[in-house]
Amino acid sequence: MSHANVLMSPKPQVNDGTRPREHLLQHPPLPVRPTIDQRSWLSSGGSAEPVLALLAGLGWPVMDTHEGDVHCTSPDGLVYVGWLPEDPSAWRRGIVWRIQVRPSAGPPWAQEFGATTPSEAFAGFLAALIANPGH
Repeated sequence: MSHANVLMSPKPQVNDGTRPREHLLQHPPLPVRPTIDQRSWLSSGGSAEPVLALLAGLGWPVMDTHEGDVHCTSPDGLVYVGWLPEDPSAWRRGIVWRIQVRPSAGPPWAQEFGATTPSEAFAGFLAALIANPGH
């Protein structure tokens, strides 16, 4: 079907006779790797923002204390996350992040992370946990 304002070319189109993505099989893309000078590793910045933004975005209640600590609980109440930079007992243990999980099947467990752990790394840990709740 042709349209009055569209010219139909008699020559074949560039992708005639090829399947979508067939060219990728012939010439797979090469991974891009930064040079050593371009690489930047995460380091602790002392900010809870990446974690708190993740949890607040997922609808977790976020409560801060007047001391400066922050406590979050999953909507189902089975996971607790604490940012504890002002908690004296956390200082003694050398931690600022604490997560406690009460799985519906299995024993409860906890993990703590120190002040040198980048918040982005802890956010990645939480994202993996949240994405796989049954494991």
